[in-house]
Amino acid sequence: MPTASRLVAALSLMVVAFLVSGMIIDNGEEGKDYGYFTYVNLVLGFLCGWVIMGKRAGRGWTAAVNNGLTGVVSLVFWGLFVQGTYEMFRLAMRHRYDGPFEALLAIFQIGVDFGKQLIAPEIIATLAIGALLSGLFTEGASRRWN
Repeated sequence: MPTASRLVAALSLMVVAFLVSGMIIDNGEEGKDYGYFTYVNLVLGFLCGWVIMGKRAGRGWTAAVNNGLTGVVSLVFWGLFVQGTYEMFRLAMRHRYDGPFEALLAIFQIGVDFGKQLIAPEIIATLAIGALLSGLFTEGASRRWN
């Protein structure tokens, strides 16, 4: 059921996804075409905010911080998984893998490689502050418009 807390959670995680995607592109390989990278992460941010954070709103301010952390961690997980899967399919179409199990294993190897880009201090700070603010805004929306 659509609620204000779900909408606020979705929009706040979309902002976090947009900011972090921009930082990853800025810190990434020069000249690399990222294609729909930011748009995919925006959709993932919306879904994680709506489904994961939105339904957990209204349990108190301490739970709100934990809710924000859960939302951002799930956003990072799904972002790495989806982007790793896309990269695996792109490489599979170029016949880079000997079999399907090697390709499935490559999803996680690629995800770990992409995750190494998230270790930059400014990205970690953005994720932490975004988690805190997302949780608090979601809780505030739940209390105000419930």
